[in-house]
Amino acid sequence: MSEGGSFKDMNQIITVENVSKRFSPRLSFGEKIAARLGSPIETRTVHAVDGVSFAIRKGEVLGLVGESGCGKSTLGRVIAGIHPPSAGAASIDSAPVMNAAGRKTTTRIQMVFQDPFASLDPRIRIGETISEGPIAHNLVSSAEAKAYVARWLTAVGLPAEAAERFPHQFSGGQRQRVAIARALAMQPDVLVCDEPVASLDVSIQAQIINLFLKLRRELGLTMLFISHDLGIVRHISDRIAVMYLGRIVELGPTEAVYAAPQHPYTRALLDSVPKFVTDADELVSFKPIEGELPSPLSPPKGCHFNLRCPKAEARCRSERPPLDEQGGERAVACHFPL
Repeated sequence: MSEGGSFKDMNQIITVENVSKRFSPRLSFGEKIAARLGSPIETRTVHAVDGVSFAIRKGEVLGLVGESGCGKSTLGRVIAGIHPPSAGAASIDSAPVMNAAGRKTTTRIQMVFQDPFASLDPRIRIGETISEGPIAHNLVSSAEAKAYVARWLTAVGLPAEAAERFPHQFSGGQRQRVAIARALAMQPDVLVCDEPVASLDVSIQAQIINLFLKLRRELGLTMLFISHDLGIVRHISDRIAVMYLGRIVELGPTEAVYAAPQHPYTRALLDSVPKFVTDADELVSFKPIEGELPSPLSPPKGCHFNLRCPKAEARCRSERPPLDEQGGERAVACHFPL
């Protein structure tokens, strides 16, 4: 897959082509005063996503991993139609997710957020939360809403009577089930899951992951699963995309990427996961990634990983490597792949 995207798989449902997203942080109070007094203010732009291209096939789970601040959530929100891209486009079955005015054009993509409590209105009963969208989009009538809500609550493992409760009356795992039911009630083809188990206890995480796998089998869902937890992504994903400072640096079948990473960052990311001897609970290996993640306000020239890469040469510091096919459905953005 060269830069710009050579998408040859006719089974794809989501296409991301040269997507970039930039933000201009708001001025502080002091900066606003200085600007009014005529003082020059330095323009700051956050390069959250930088020229990303890939595709997601129908029915697959694509895992998106990377360090905090690399742009994973922003990319997910662009694909879900929450943020308009600064450049490029995301589409579903070749139809743009957002129109030229920056408005979402489809309900076929829904998002499950990290914090279910923050994403649910505490003043509204769960039944109304789940039925509000489907009624607004004529997926169900008001008369049918109660039975419709019960159907989706049952699908995520909650009793129908839960519709009468408020968010604070649920545990964290139950609230996330409610959030999933709300997304499913819109009858999507694609779920964008943004760190959906990060705020949950380990035992509850396993239950929610198994729920996602069950729903995928039963409903034929396609998923973009965003997480910093490499173990969870390995368990749930068919393919994995590795992101670093706004760019996809490696893409391929999950087991192939874990077994033989081709980008130095992917290798470093996997090495940074502590490994233990199960019986003795003894730490076998742990090698944190050296250096600090550069600021997205001023990303490095060339390969964004060059400041932390042990293999970096002059070319890496001046020339951006394209995401090129390596064979076997593998793609890597590196001048000197492993």
